[in-house]
Amino acid sequence: MRFGLESLRDRLWDRGMITQTMVQPSSWVEAGVTIQTIRGLNLFKFTDELQARLEALIDQQKAHTLTAQEEAELAGITELDRIFTLINARIIAES
Repeated sequence: MRFGLESLRDRLWDRGMITQTMVQPSSWVEAGVTIQTIRGLNLFKFTDELQARLEALIDQQKAHTLTAQEEAELAGITELDRIFTLINARIIAES
């Protein structure tokens, strides 16, 4: 059984009582997102740099080596990815 702040944090997290901090997804829109024409449709894509950063953060997450700042960064990039996946799906569906 674990004790201390980490144990408390985990119990609160499991109960949905801790809100995750994230870097605002909009902070990457200008430099980390591009629009590519694929099969005649303009779709949102991450730049190679932002995609590489996302993959590096995911690898660190799997290794349990993320700092709090990196967790916030990963949360923001992941949210942006979800947003663009939904937008791209709508663009494809309406074409």
